[in-house]
Amino acid sequence: MTVNWFDDDVYKLLVRLSINFVFITIIVRFIYYRITKRKDYLFTYYLIGFIIFFICFSLKKLDIDTGMGLGLFAIFSIIRYRTSQIEIKEMTYLFIVIGLSVVNSLASKQISMVELGIINVTMVAMTYILEYVWLLKHETRKTILFDNIKLVDVSKQDELKLELERRTGLTINRVEIGKINYLDDTAQVRVFYFDEEQGLSDYTGEED
Repeated sequence: MTVNWFDDDVYKLLVRLSINFVFITIIVRFIYYRITKRKDYLFTYYLIGFIIFFICFSLKKLDIDTGMGLGLFAIFSIIRYRTSQIEIKEMTYLFIVIGLSVVNSLASKQISMVELGIINVTMVAMTYILEYVWLLKHETRKTILFDNIKLVDVSKQDELKLELERRTGLTINRVEIGKINYLDDTAQVRVFYFDEEQGLSDYTGEED
């Protein structure tokens, strides 16, 4: 069995990987996360973007017939087949495991061992960095039916925040006022808070 350890496509992989990383970072980290503060989706967008890049780069070098292509679509379709709700992060790990398994199993002499090593090491490194090193706060939100309509005023934002913190026990980061009902003196108020700052975090991380 002939093993191709290195070829010139390694440089193409590194250049395209760098370009992909830069633009994913601009979109996901500096545009998306700045507004939403959703760390779970930040994790997902980064890693799925990288594994899709590596799968496409690898498959481009391989001569795959129609049957194999349909088989690959069937493999990834099992992500939708589940009997219970799976968290977004667990779905991402599942996608990464399937993606790396596909790349590693299809690797042949057209893909050098250096390229294969870069793909695997990069995915492991990015997963570790996003999970443990790049310590971004995850902002969770809840919608509350608030009955003290006197505080639902732009000039009383600080008082409203303090009252909501007193009632919920949460350390609230910011507040948004939604629909106001003057008939029963209630208003829908959306509170945003960081899970890491609470004694008891939200179970699902999703809005109630």
